[in-house]
Amino acid sequence: MPKRMQISARGLVQGVGFRPFVYNLAKRFSLSGFVQNDTDGVLIDVEGNDDSVKEFLAYLLESPPPQAIIEDINCTTLPAVGYMNFIIKESAIKDSKEAMISADLATCPDCLKELFNPKDRRYRYPFINCTNCGPRFTIVKDIPYDRGKTTMSGFTMCPDCSKEYHDPTNRRFHAQPNACPVCGPELTLRVVSRESGVGSKDSGLKTQDPISTACALLNEGKIIAVKGLGGYHLACDAMNSEAVSTLRKRKYREDKPFAVMMENIETVRRFCHVNAKEETLLLSVRRPIVLLRKRSDCAIASEVAPKNKYLGVMLPYTPLHHLIIVGADGRSPLQLVMTSGNISDEPIAYNDKEAYVRLKGIADYFLVHNREIFMRCDDSVVRINEGGEIIVRRSRGYAPYPLRLEYTFERPILACGAFLKNTFCLARGNHAFLSHHIGDLENTETLHSFESAIEHYKKLFYIEPEAIAYDLHPEYLSTKYALANAECRMRNAESKKENILIPQSSIGVQHHHAHIASCMAENGINHKVIGVAFDGLGYGDDGNFWGSEFFVVDLSGYERVGHLDYVPMPGGEQAIKEPWRMAISYLYHVYGENIPLSDYIERLVHAKLSIFLKMLSQRINSPLTSSIGRLFDGVASILGLRHSINYEGQAAVELELIADEQITEYYPFDIDVIAGRGDPPGRPYTIICWQQIIEHVIEDTKRRTASSVISARFHNSIVEMVLQVCTMIRTSRCDLAGRPYNDVVLSGGVFQNNFIFTRLLEKLTLQGFKVYSHHKVPCNDGGISLGQAVIANERYKTCV
Repeated sequence: MPKRMQISARGLVQGVGFRPFVYNLAKRFSLSGFVQNDTDGVLIDVEGNDDSVKEFLAYLLESPPPQAIIEDINCTTLPAVGYMNFIIKESAIKDSKEAMISADLATCPDCLKELFNPKDRRYRYPFINCTNCGPRFTIVKDIPYDRGKTTMSGFTMCPDCSKEYHDPTNRRFHAQPNACPVCGPELTLRVVSRESGVGSKDSGLKTQDPISTACALLNEGKIIAVKGLGGYHLACDAMNSEAVSTLRKRKYREDKPFAVMMENIETVRRFCHVNAKEETLLLSVRRPIVLLRKRSDCAIASEVAPKNKYLGVMLPYTPLHHLIIVGADGRSPLQLVMTSGNISDEPIAYNDKEAYVRLKGIADYFLVHNREIFMRCDDSVVRINEGGEIIVRRSRGYAPYPLRLEYTFERPILACGAFLKNTFCLARGNHAFLSHHIGDLENTETLHSFESAIEHYKKLFYIEPEAIAYDLHPEYLSTKYALANAECRMRNAESKKENILIPQSSIGVQHHHAHIASCMAENGINHKVIGVAFDGLGYGDDGNFWGSEFFVVDLSGYERVGHLDYVPMPGGEQAIKEPWRMAISYLYHVYGENIPLSDYIERLVHAKLSIFLKMLSQRINSPLTSSIGRLFDGVASILGLRHSINYEGQAAVELELIADEQITEYYPFDIDVIAGRGDPPGRPYTIICWQQIIEHVIEDTKRRTASSVISARFHNSIVEMVLQVCTMIRTSRCDLAGRPYNDVVLSGGVFQNNFIFTRLLEKLTLQGFKVYSHHKVPCNDGGISLGQAVIANERYKTCV
């Protein structure tokens, strides 16, 4: 008696070769029926021998396609209908849409073999792909994932490609971006022409091999804008100091490190130290930029990563990259700077016409193709430390696949993120769809990118938010977007006479609470913990700028139990860009008007010093901050390392990079415990006093102690500070069951500092604390939106 089973699979089951895999598996077990994409995932209907159906299901669960992730599977036994064979049905559209979209996948080994095989019909074809690799998220317009809903819809497959596409034994069976030189996208090399403009018909160079010509131009020191998967890269020879310096000048990127693309792991080892975990990341299908420690004899131009002991390295992840990196003759590999195609602070260019306009003042040539990029997406950045993988920027290769949480969202939520390193988060069910990296929301171009990406995610994942969460800072563009949209929704609801409570429609979330909640969410924590949020700054409940916060916290709320002593920021946010302002502020509050200035700062402010002292004494345009990031800035300036910055966090980065890793001493500091200031009233409150740290830094500078030693002692002071305060919290507070708080959650951009993080992790663990940190989302502001979403959800649950 034949058995029939209908199987509904959800998760990452589209765009990863799932239907071809199921088809061949059904044939292997002599089953009939069908497999079909729909807007929920994949529907499988199989009929045959009882044992064969069971074996089919077991194999499906135990050995799915390499990139597939089956999150849920529902099986229903139905009456047999007498299917004659097994087929792949046309995709179905349901009322609901819960299908996941795959991230873009790096070129697989099989396609690479064909790419460099002179006898293969796709030899040196820069758009080779199959069901196991190639573009996904960046070309998808809608679900279900079919060719007609991608930017490949305009390319009709030739007979050979069509035969592969319909052949169940071929690895390109139902590979949606399938193409070849006969029917697929084409490359063009264009020159920047002042007369006719880039992109005009006569701007194309007459060359039979655009890639070899581009490689030759790179060898000559030219800068080429290369159209990739999620946007344009600006490429130049990373061994050519003049070319790299020229790129810096044209891009207005004075100091921030560039990423470098290298041919293979063996090449990477010539320039950087690589451990087993770093090698695994470099070779993964995600192909992120991995931060590696440079070798002492690293021959990459110093201008690539000025004053930096690390290098951001990635391996080729598209066929085009593989062809460029091997050089014009295929035997002279290049080490290429591959940086985002933009002017600093703008989003990456991805639309051809836009790129020609925005990049024509930077690039000498454009290597372009006619496959449209539908969604821009920057490269991801990761690093490895003792805690494992640390995501600095979560984007290509990771997004848009969601985080599956241990919490259920009561209704759909949009969380708009922060100002710096913006991401947004759409949440539904137990999934949080954290967006790809948007960037710093400080200009119209990035805001438009933010807005269009939100609309695309809402369409792809069929999410219409019923609540919107935002940061408390009133001037963030993400906050203004949230409030404007919430207001619009309320007006629409009122016109339809719907009963919607305003607090449920728009939910403001404190910046550092969101930091801690994002780490709690990815670690599945829903009980109270000690939260340590260290970063540049965030808007606080008291109207000051916070940034060194100790909380007793859960997802529904927090008790602020300690922070660094407040200090004014002369000039407000200008003090972030000019760390010498913070140096003066810290020194003034230790020494009064007789502050010990370094020669550089004295020359810088000698005519204005009295003005700044007046600003500080009378608190003119000098908001208070508890930010530990500003303390890093002040010390970096006192040491003469950095008095103004060219990218966010630069002073703190350079202070970390000079720290002597052999030093274990730390500077003393005071901790004031103020009775009765806690929340609720009566509980002790902790103020960490930084004044002694500044005094000892000054004394060490007078003794001409090496800056590397001063930096190390300063960093060790921060570690000791966290350890002592966490211990004090554990001994003074307990949960409702009378147990002391022993779980510590670390979040905020400061914990990207490897010197601090590794030492703090070790010391807290030795003292018996259970430490939780980030591994799935960035600890910097790129993870804020996840925290906002789970907090908004928790607040909603308390309202119903």
